Amino acid sequence: MEITFELGYALDTFYFLICGALVMWMAAGFTMLEAGLVRAKNTTEILTKNVALYSIACIMYMVCGYSIMYGGGDFTLFLSGITGDGATGVAEDPATYAPAADFFFQVVFVATAMSIVSGAVAERMKLWAFLAFTVVLTGFIYPMEGAWTWGGEAVFGMYTLGDLGFSDFAGSGIVHMAGAAAALAGVILLGARKGKYTADGKAHAIPGANLPLATLGTFILWMGWFGFNGGSVLATATVESANSVAVVFMNTNAAAAGGLVAALILARILFKKADLTMALNGALAGLVAITAEPSTPTPLQATLFGALGGILVVFSIIALDKAKIDDPVGAISVHGVVGLLGLLLVPVTNPDAATFAGQLIGAATIFVWVFVTSFIVWAIIKAVIGIRVTDEEEFEGVDMSECGLEAYPDFTTSRS
Repeated sequence: MEITFELGYALDTFYFLICGALVMWMAAGFTMLEAGLVRAKNTTEILTKNVALYSIACIMYMVCGYSIMYGGGDFTLFLSGITGDGATGVAEDPATYAPAADFFFQVVFVATAMSIVSGAVAERMKLWAFLAFTVVLTGFIYPMEGAWTWGGEAVFGMYTLGDLGFSDFAGSGIVHMAGAAAALAGVILLGARKGKYTADGKAHAIPGANLPLATLGTFILWMGWFGFNGGSVLATATVESANSVAVVFMNTNAAAAGGLVAALILARILFKKADLTMALNGALAGLVAITAEPSTPTPLQATLFGALGGILVVFSIIALDKAKIDDPVGAISVHGVVGLLGLLLVPVTNPDAATFAGQLIGAATIFVWVFVTSFIVWAIIKAVIGIRVTDEEEFEGVDMSECGLEAYPDFTTSRS
């Protein structure tokens, strides 16, 4: 069956844009998830952070990020426009969809990486310190590691990850582990929330204010992930690509389901209760685990991979608490630890594209680059303007000190 170039171009471009819109909707999912898992007195700031980081990511990726990642640093792309003469992203045949569609699809990915950071540093970080870091991560740190992976550039001119057997279909490492590495660097410098750990080192649970909102956010992320993984097929106008999209959608859904059920059962075994927050993180862990390669596993394999992610995330959250690494939403475990798992699962079902050695080298390259550069940037921001609010501001909630607004004024004590 033949299809005209014009029709194929239109269908692939339209599909790419719709998937990009689904990924953009993940920003709402992260926002709702984080708003539900923080305390009521910190809700307005977390909402402000998420809507602002998305906007900053769009601007910075347009100004320089896309050029670094796919244009070899050709910053004239920003001035002349992305018309098809410059970088066009990851497609093997750039003519199969509009180059501007590729930019839109890529920019929502960088926003996703930054959203991961938001939840991990919640409830005690200064808003403007966070936004300053957003500028650097979305404009430079993420595009550089993206150039070495999806962009095909040699790492500091030394080696090409693709030649070493590295493959990451939709970003378990490139997006999710990168965001977690940046978050980990910030959390280490930031320190834990007041009252999170007792004098003898035991973790004290700090419940979120709105679990229905957190659950809604998880469902939004689950839905947006179909665009995240499905759009990474890059086409849908042929029989082969359409079948591949269907498989990716099926496996993405199966992995999320497997992750949630496994985390829920494990939480019941460990805590004697059906822990909703662990179940939600289990679903997200399943999604992260399948993201590196959703096109080659069978549905059963995808479900099992998701279940592995759901089990791993529960143990990771417990381990980080014991290490006194305070992550209010479990982002470092979900996106970082399980992101690494996702990379290591690729050779199981797609050995032609990846090797375990190549995946480990790629993971180490991404983590070391993002963690070290992020740590340096966080340290500079800390020295210049500070990154943590005062003890009094943290006790009262950062909504009033950072934003001057309460998210739930009718349900909280009024302040003079």
